[in-house]
Amino acid sequence: MSDEAGAALTRDGTFSRRTEIVIRDMILDGTIPPGERLNEVALASALGISRGPLREAIQRLAGEGLLTVISHRGAFVRTFEARELDELYDMRCAFEMYAVRLICRRADDEQLGDLAAFVADTGLAMDDSNGRYPADRDFHRRLLALAGNTTLERAALDTQAQISLARSMSAQAPSRAKAALDEHQAIVDALRSREPDVAVRLVQQHLEHARSGALAALGFTDDPRKGNETP
Repeated sequence: MSDEAGAALTRDGTFSRRTEIVIRDMILDGTIPPGERLNEVALASALGISRGPLREAIQRLAGEGLLTVISHRGAFVRTFEARELDELYDMRCAFEMYAVRLICRRADDEQLGDLAAFVADTGLAMDDSNGRYPADRDFHRRLLALAGNTTLERAALDTQAQISLARSMSAQAPSRAKAALDEHQAIVDALRSREPDVAVRLVQQHLEHARSGALAALGFTDDPRKGNETP
Protein backbone atom coordinates (compact mmCIF):
# COMPACT_ATOMS: atom_id res chain seq x y z
CA MET A 1 0.00 0.00 0.00
CA SER A 2 1.56 3.30 -1.06
CA ASP A 3 1.59 6.46 1.04
CA GLU A 4 -0.45 8.09 -1.73
CA ALA A 5 -3.19 5.47 -1.40
CA GLY A 6 -3.42 5.95 2.34
CA ALA A 7 -3.41 9.71 1.97
CA ALA A 8 -6.33 9.47 -0.44
CA LEU A 9 -8.55 8.43 2.47
CA THR A 10 -8.06 11.80 4.14
CA ARG A 11 -10.04 13.58 1.42
CA ASP A 12 -13.62 14.70 1.87
CA GLY A 13 -16.38 12.22 1.09
CA THR A 14 -17.70 8.98 2.46
CA PHE A 15 -15.35 6.16 3.44
CA SER A 16 -16.96 3.98 0.80
CA ARG A 17 -16.44 6.47 -2.03
CA ARG A 18 -12.90 7.23 -0.96
CA THR A 19 -12.14 3.53 -0.73
CA GLU A 20 -13.57 3.07 -4.22
CA ILE A 21 -11.20 5.73 -5.60
CA VAL A 22 -8.16 4.14 -3.99
CA ILE A 23 -8.96 0.59 -5.12
CA ARG A 24 -9.79 1.75 -8.65
CA ASP A 25 -6.40 3.46 -8.86
CA MET A 26 -4.68 0.32 -7.55
CA ILE A 27 -6.39 -1.77 -10.23
CA LEU A 28 -5.63 0.63 -13.06
CA ASP A 29 -1.97 1.16 -12.13
CA GLY A 30 -1.39 -2.59 -11.78
CA THR A 31 -0.88 -2.65 -8.00
CA ILE A 32 -3.67 -5.24 -7.95
CA PRO A 33 -3.18 -7.08 -11.28
CA PRO A 34 -5.82 -8.83 -13.42
CA GLY A 35 -6.90 -12.12 -11.93
CA GLU A 36 -5.81 -11.32 -8.38
CA ARG A 37 -8.25 -11.80 -5.51
CA LEU A 38 -8.83 -8.78 -3.28
CA ASN A 39 -7.80 -9.53 0.29
CA GLU A 40 -10.54 -7.72 2.20
CA VAL A 41 -8.88 -8.10 5.59
CA ALA A 42 -5.55 -6.71 4.38
CA LEU A 43 -7.16 -3.88 2.42
CA ALA A 44 -9.41 -2.83 5.29
CA SER A 45 -6.44 -2.81 7.65
CA ALA A 46 -4.17 -0.91 5.25
CA LEU A 47 -6.83 1.70 4.52
CA GLY A 48 -7.91 2.00 8.14
CA ILE A 49 -11.59 1.26 7.46
CA SER A 50 -14.17 -1.36 8.39
CA ARG A 51 -15.26 -4.13 6.02
CA GLY A 52 -18.64 -2.46 5.36
CA PRO A 53 -17.39 0.53 3.31
CA LEU A 54 -14.90 -1.77 1.58
CA ARG A 55 -17.63 -4.14 0.44
CA GLU A 56 -19.76 -1.24 -0.82
CA ALA A 57 -16.79 -0.04 -2.87
CA ILE A 58 -16.23 -3.54 -4.23
CA GLN A 59 -19.86 -3.81 -5.37
CA ARG A 60 -19.62 -0.50 -7.24
CA LEU A 61 -16.37 -1.49 -8.91
CA ALA A 62 -17.94 -4.80 -9.91
CA GLY A 63 -20.80 -2.82 -11.45
CA GLU A 64 -18.24 -0.87 -13.48
CA GLY A 65 -16.78 -4.12 -14.81
CA LEU A 66 -13.44 -3.74 -13.03
CA LEU A 67 -14.04 -6.62 -10.60
CA THR A 68 -15.72 -10.01 -10.81
CA VAL A 69 -17.42 -11.19 -7.61
CA ILE A 70 -17.64 -14.98 -7.21
CA SER A 71 -19.91 -16.37 -4.50
CA HIS A 72 -18.01 -17.87 -1.54
CA ARG A 73 -14.67 -16.99 -3.17
CA GLY A 74 -14.50 -13.21 -3.18
CA ALA A 75 -13.76 -10.38 -5.61
CA PHE A 76 -11.19 -10.69 -8.38
CA VAL A 77 -9.79 -8.13 -10.81
CA ARG A 78 -11.40 -8.75 -14.20
CA THR A 79 -9.40 -10.82 -16.69
CA PHE A 80 -9.81 -11.26 -20.43
CA GLU A 81 -8.86 -13.63 -23.19
CA ALA A 82 -7.63 -11.77 -26.27
CA ARG A 83 -10.40 -13.16 -28.46
CA GLU A 84 -13.09 -12.28 -25.92
CA LEU A 85 -11.90 -8.67 -25.82
CA ASP A 86 -11.66 -8.55 -29.60
CA GLU A 87 -15.22 -9.83 -30.00
CA LEU A 88 -16.53 -7.26 -27.52
CA TYR A 89 -14.90 -4.53 -29.60
CA ASP A 90 -16.58 -5.96 -32.71
CA MET A 91 -19.92 -5.49 -30.95
CA ARG A 92 -18.99 -2.02 -29.79
CA CYS A 93 -18.08 -0.99 -33.34
CA ALA A 94 -21.39 -2.28 -34.70
CA PHE A 95 -23.44 -0.44 -32.09
CA GLU A 96 -21.65 2.89 -32.33
CA MET A 97 -21.36 2.97 -36.12
CA TYR A 98 -25.13 2.59 -36.34
CA ALA A 99 -25.63 5.10 -33.52
CA VAL A 100 -23.87 7.90 -35.40
CA ARG A 101 -26.13 7.34 -38.41
CA LEU A 102 -29.13 7.82 -36.14
CA ILE A 103 -27.57 10.89 -34.56
CA CYS A 104 -27.06 12.55 -37.93
CA ARG A 105 -30.80 12.18 -38.55
CA ARG A 106 -32.22 12.79 -35.09
CA ALA A 107 -30.00 15.07 -32.99
CA ASP A 108 -30.61 18.80 -33.22
CA ASP A 109 -27.94 21.48 -33.52
CA GLU A 110 -28.14 22.39 -29.84
CA GLN A 111 -27.52 18.80 -28.74
CA LEU A 112 -24.52 18.51 -31.03
CA GLY A 113 -23.23 21.85 -29.78
CA ASP A 114 -23.44 20.51 -26.24
CA LEU A 115 -21.46 17.44 -27.31
CA ALA A 116 -18.79 19.68 -28.84
CA ALA A 117 -18.59 21.67 -25.60
CA PHE A 118 -18.24 18.42 -23.66
CA VAL A 119 -15.23 17.46 -25.79
CA ALA A 120 -13.66 20.89 -25.28
CA ASP A 121 -14.19 20.70 -21.51
CA THR A 122 -12.64 17.24 -21.48
CA GLY A 123 -9.50 18.68 -23.06
CA LEU A 124 -9.27 21.21 -20.24
CA ALA A 125 -9.74 18.45 -17.66
CA MET A 126 -6.91 16.47 -19.27
CA ASP A 127 -4.61 19.46 -18.80
CA ASP A 128 -5.26 19.11 -15.06
CA SER A 129 -4.71 15.34 -14.94
CA ASN A 130 -1.25 14.94 -16.51
CA GLY A 131 -2.75 14.16 -19.89
CA ARG A 132 -4.79 11.16 -18.77
CA TYR A 133 -8.35 10.87 -20.03
CA PRO A 134 -10.71 11.66 -17.09
CA ALA A 135 -12.55 8.54 -15.94
CA ASP A 136 -15.76 10.45 -15.33
CA ARG A 137 -16.02 11.99 -18.81
CA ASP A 138 -17.38 9.26 -21.06
CA PHE A 139 -17.79 10.64 -24.58
CA HIS A 140 -19.26 7.40 -25.85
CA ARG A 141 -22.02 7.33 -23.23
CA ARG A 142 -22.98 10.85 -24.31
CA LEU A 143 -22.83 9.85 -27.94
CA LEU A 144 -25.12 6.86 -27.50
CA ALA A 145 -27.67 8.92 -25.59
CA LEU A 146 -28.09 11.16 -28.64
CA ALA A 147 -29.07 8.26 -30.91
CA GLY A 148 -32.59 8.24 -29.49
CA ASN A 149 -32.77 4.44 -29.33
CA THR A 150 -32.90 3.16 -25.75
CA THR A 151 -32.54 -0.51 -26.73
CA LEU A 152 -29.39 0.23 -28.70
CA GLU A 153 -28.08 2.40 -25.89
CA ARG A 154 -28.60 -0.30 -23.24
CA ALA A 155 -26.94 -2.99 -25.34
CA ALA A 156 -23.98 -0.76 -26.18
CA LEU A 157 -23.48 0.33 -22.57
CA ASP A 158 -23.60 -3.29 -21.41
CA THR A 159 -20.81 -4.08 -23.88
CA GLN A 160 -18.83 -1.07 -22.67
CA ALA A 161 -19.19 -2.20 -19.05
CA GLN A 162 -17.61 -5.54 -19.94
CA ILE A 163 -14.51 -3.84 -21.33
CA SER A 164 -14.24 -0.96 -18.88
CA LEU A 165 -11.01 -2.28 -17.34
CA ALA A 166 -9.31 -2.47 -20.73
CA ARG A 167 -10.65 0.96 -21.72
CA SER A 168 -9.54 2.56 -18.48
CA MET A 169 -6.05 1.05 -18.56
CA SER A 170 -5.57 2.20 -22.15
CA ALA A 171 -6.71 5.73 -21.24
CA GLN A 172 -3.94 6.01 -18.65
CA ALA A 173 -1.44 6.53 -21.48
CA PRO A 174 -1.32 10.28 -22.25
CA SER A 175 -0.40 9.71 -25.91
CA ARG A 176 -3.48 7.55 -26.48
CA ALA A 177 -5.69 9.88 -24.44
CA LYS A 178 -4.71 12.90 -26.57
CA ALA A 179 -5.25 10.96 -29.79
CA ALA A 180 -8.65 9.78 -28.55
CA LEU A 181 -9.68 13.34 -27.74
CA ASP A 182 -8.71 14.49 -31.25
CA GLU A 183 -10.68 11.58 -32.72
CA HIS A 184 -13.72 12.52 -30.63
CA GLN A 185 -13.50 16.06 -31.98
CA ALA A 186 -13.37 14.81 -35.57
CA ILE A 187 -16.45 12.64 -34.97
CA VAL A 188 -18.35 15.61 -33.54
CA ASP A 189 -17.35 17.76 -36.52
CA ALA A 190 -18.74 15.14 -38.92
CA LEU A 191 -21.97 14.91 -36.94
CA ARG A 192 -22.43 18.67 -36.91
CA SER A 193 -21.87 18.70 -40.68
CA ARG A 194 -24.52 15.95 -41.05
CA GLU A 195 -22.12 13.63 -42.85
CA PRO A 196 -23.12 10.13 -41.70
CA ASP A 197 -20.70 8.20 -43.92
CA VAL A 198 -17.78 10.28 -42.65
CA ALA A 199 -18.95 9.89 -39.05
CA VAL A 200 -19.23 6.11 -39.44
CA ARG A 201 -15.73 5.89 -40.91
CA LEU A 202 -14.27 8.02 -38.13
CA VAL A 203 -16.00 5.97 -35.41
CA GLN A 204 -14.70 2.76 -36.96
CA GLN A 205 -11.14 4.12 -37.12
CA HIS A 206 -11.38 5.45 -33.57
CA LEU A 207 -12.59 2.15 -32.16
CA GLU A 208 -9.92 0.21 -34.07
CA HIS A 209 -7.32 2.41 -32.37
CA ALA A 210 -9.09 1.85 -29.05
CA ARG A 211 -9.12 -1.91 -29.65
CA SER A 212 -5.37 -1.94 -30.29
CA GLY A 213 -4.71 0.18 -27.21
CA ALA A 214 -6.87 -2.03 -25.01
CA LEU A 215 -5.21 -5.23 -26.20
CA ALA A 216 -1.77 -3.72 -25.65
CA ALA A 217 -2.71 -2.40 -22.19
CA LEU A 218 -3.61 -5.94 -21.13
CA GLY A 219 -0.40 -7.40 -22.55
CA PHE A 220 -1.76 -9.01 -25.73
CA THR A 221 0.77 -8.58 -28.55
CA ASP A 222 -0.66 -10.85 -31.25
CA ASP A 223 -3.72 -9.99 -33.33
CA PRO A 224 -6.43 -12.44 -32.17
CA ARG A 225 -8.09 -12.22 -35.59
CA LYS A 226 -5.12 -13.67 -37.46
CA GLY A 227 -5.37 -17.26 -38.54
CA ASN A 228 -9.17 -17.29 -38.60
CA GLU A 229 -9.86 -15.79 -42.00
CA THR A 230 -12.29 -17.64 -44.25
CA PRO A 231 -10.45 -19.18 -47.24
